[in-house]
Amino acid sequence: MAQDLTSKKKVEQLTGVFAAALTPMDDGLNVDHEAFAANCRRLLDAGCHGLGIFGTTGEANSLSADERIAALEALVAGGIPGERLLPGTGSCALTEAVRLSRAALEAGALGVLVLLPFYYKGVGDDGLFRFFAGLIERVADPRLRVYLYHFPQMTGVGISPSLIERLLEAYPGVIVGTKDSAGDWGRIEALCREFPGFRVFAGTERFLLDTLRQDGAGCISATVNVTARQARLVHDAHVAGRDEEAAALQKQLTDLRETIEAYPTIPALKGIMGRLTGEDVWRNIRPPLTNLEEGRADELLSRLRKLGLHQE
Repeated sequence: MAQDLTSKKKVEQLTGVFAAALTPMDDGLNVDHEAFAANCRRLLDAGCHGLGIFGTTGEANSLSADERIAALEALVAGGIPGERLLPGTGSCALTEAVRLSRAALEAGALGVLVLLPFYYKGVGDDGLFRFFAGLIERVADPRLRVYLYHFPQMTGVGISPSLIERLLEAYPGVIVGTKDSAGDWGRIEALCREFPGFRVFAGTERFLLDTLRQDGAGCISATVNVTARQARLVHDAHVAGRDEEAAALQKQLTDLRETIEAYPTIPALKGIMGRLTGEDVWRNIRPPLTNLEEGRADELLSRLRKLGLHQE
């Protein structure tokens, strides 16, 4: 029987607009801790309720566990509140996912975003259940709150609604939400409807307003690195009941998102950040990713400005 790992203390639920934060790197392709903290402060100042760090956009699977833990500790030491962070702690190695999750809790994070173990395909729900059960039982900490990271286009493995139901029944109060990056609005809507109280984050701000209207949690999105101010305006207009304003703001936000996603996402975002900040650190990206071709980042930023991108 699963242990009762639910804390008796009420834990704040994560909600709102989260950026899937980029990871700046120095010329040696090491995480630049100072630039990382500065970017996280910028995103929080721009209106993000929180930050998803070490996800797909953060090049997490190009970073070792030691690098992720050191960068997390440096963020907190640099003044970024741990409770504003949702660290990615997924790994194909269960023991590494446990270590990363423990480090996130020690840093004060209110939750961890766990990517499915993606190397072996065709393992089925039983195998995936074993992974999450093993993670929860080994961490064995009542503070643990797990958000399931569904991104089948990238991982080749998905989280079925039946698996979510099974995990919720086995670990109530520990399995608390999901980031759904499949780009399927029907699935997001169904999850919001079928699992009341389960914190559903859309993986794109294109679905931000629709998710909020379904009592979902909000969005955790790569492109919020540059659209944070507009995304927060959509959120706040919805919360205030200004429906027409929220819809108009969402249309502009969607246009920005669709413009960016026509380019390779991580190279495009780092290219934009380099031009917005003038900082050379954004030129650096770990293999196998490559930078945009010469001139494409300037072209993209020009298009975004014409669409009304809010400047820093």
